[in-house]
Amino acid sequence: MSKAEKTRQFIIEKTAPVFNVKGYSGTSINDLMNATGLTKGSIYGNFAGKDQVALEAFDHNLKCMFSAVQMDMDQQTSIKDKLLVYADIYENLLHHPFPTGGCPILNTSTEADDTHPLLRQKAADAITSWKNSIATLIKKGIIQNDFRGDIDPEQVAITLVALIEGGIMIGKVTGKLNYRNAIMKSVKKMINDLE
Repeated sequence: MSKAEKTRQFIIEKTAPVFNVKGYSGTSINDLMNATGLTKGSIYGNFAGKDQVALEAFDHNLKCMFSAVQMDMDQQTSIKDKLLVYADIYENLLHHPFPTGGCPILNTSTEADDTHPLLRQKAADAITSWKNSIATLIKKGIIQNDFRGDIDPEQVAITLVALIEGGIMIGKVTGKLNYRNAIMKSVKKMINDLE
């Protein structure tokens, strides 16, 4: 990795938590400078502007989130247990190496839906990718006769994503973790009912 690439990576890693907590609009150049200890010129010498830093910070946060999930999934043997990892992680966020500020998909999509088309598209692509990975697991479970054959994997997958993201949002907005946990119990029930 060249010095310039290392500097870019450093900026992304240091600013990703800031964007995930404060959002795109709430993050100022001063926030980026404080997080990195670099000058405005150093940051913008490596990126075209705040937009580019935000887009790459989102990618970094998303990678951290999916890596945390995959690490736990890799420890499971059954398809059902792999799917149950989602409920466990989102029920116990503090016990997992999750991005600071929580789910970057939720954080970014609620802010960028009307104000930042490129970030909105990244969040939309992340939802589609997440849905597809869940649907792939469900299809594999059907083929292995772990799950019923009458299941629509796409419908179940997008519903699970919606429940998880909705649970996070409701818990975050109300400050009531028991709401989020109650929804994660519904996620577990839905997964268990696939058998």
